[in-house]
Amino acid sequence: MKNRMLLWFSATLASTLLHAGDPEAAKIDFFEKKIRPILVDNCHTCHAADTKPSGNLRVDDRNGLLTGGDNGPAIVAGDPSASLLLQRVVHSDPKKVMPKEGDKLSAAQIADLRTWIKDGAAWPRERIPASLTAPKPEMEALKQKHWAWQPLTQPGVPPVKDAQWPEGNLDRFVLAKLEDKQLPPVADADRLTLIRRVTYDLTGLPPGLQEIESFIQDPSADAFARVVDRLLESPAFGERWGRHWLDVARYGESTGPSRNIPYPHAWKYRDYVIEAVRRDVPFDRFIQEQIAGDLLPATDNDERDRLLTATGFLALGVKDVNQRFKIRFIMDNVDEQIDAVTRSLLGLTVSCARCHDHKFDPIRMTDYYALAGIFTNTENGAGVRNKMGGGGLDYYDPANLVRLSNTPPPAPP
Repeated sequence: MKNRMLLWFSATLASTLLHAGDPEAAKIDFFEKKIRPILVDNCHTCHAADTKPSGNLRVDDRNGLLTGGDNGPAIVAGDPSASLLLQRVVHSDPKKVMPKEGDKLSAAQIADLRTWIKDGAAWPRERIPASLTAPKPEMEALKQKHWAWQPLTQPGVPPVKDAQWPEGNLDRFVLAKLEDKQLPPVADADRLTLIRRVTYDLTGLPPGLQEIESFIQDPSADAFARVVDRLLESPAFGERWGRHWLDVARYGESTGPSRNIPYPHAWKYRDYVIEAVRRDVPFDRFIQEQIAGDLLPATDNDERDRLLTATGFLALGVKDVNQRFKIRFIMDNVDEQIDAVTRSLLGLTVSCARCHDHKFDPIRMTDYYALAGIFTNTENGAGVRNKMGGGGLDYYDPANLVRLSNTPPPAPP
């Protein structure tokens, strides 16, 4: 009864979603009448969301079929011969043929599956109810009033009484506040204090005795500028200031949380960030490389490798490799990517909208899943997979790593 009710509901839902003139209508109708009954009657007992999917394979969802389980994708849309689902229903080995229980599929059912896959494995689209996309007055009001959503402005330079002290407009803003509080600015630092400050600021390290002595004894007008240039060229500058971005990018060398699996190649992304800071890569380009480096043009293999390494920004992060369900493992990783990108670039906790419209920021669930649609269509090259239990090496998937030009291919199994 449950299966028949599910079929009736699915068919009814599909018919309401279809509209006149839709070229996919016939394929959807074929799926509802021919394919869904096969899946429900023969596969859902072991491979659906309300069970513990055997082999981590779900067939009650198109993404589950395309993603597949432990043995890879169950179907390859448009290619029946490469579709594992079809291979298993016609398998000659009684231990491998599906379904395991009940009658085997008839020749007509197998032919229908083959036709469905060949035609693209059509599946009814889920339409978003209008109530979820309709404007919400409270969110629109928040966008208009909350300070964080206001456009940047160009404030006027404030007037100051002491016109001699400022060396630029930034100084005038500082001095205006000091004069408002009736506070005089402090005197200029002596040379020893100055070189200590700038060296700590740029490198996080104290200056050497020789560096101090050389600066103090240098009477030239550009002495301080040359100290700054030297510090900007030092490896320590990239390490100190790259560290700030690595914190934002949630850099870590292992997955956490339930089982802590090392990322053996994470250091390459760390070195990319340090080198980008040292090279003074413009910030907009720095972001582009990390979000879409694999799509940017490169002049040679070294540049291509650098751009591919930059996308480690998306591959890092917490991954629950002990997650039982493959689809959830994928979506949890997508959620983590959305959280990392929006926190680092927008200063927003957008991931709250995974389950409901954001309670504090004007972010809708539809906004969240629009972003999720991008990341679910992006390969995650972290090189790890989900597996409930097992030895440490079981969690690695070397075939899923991004290969650089100087990296040899993995040895055949």
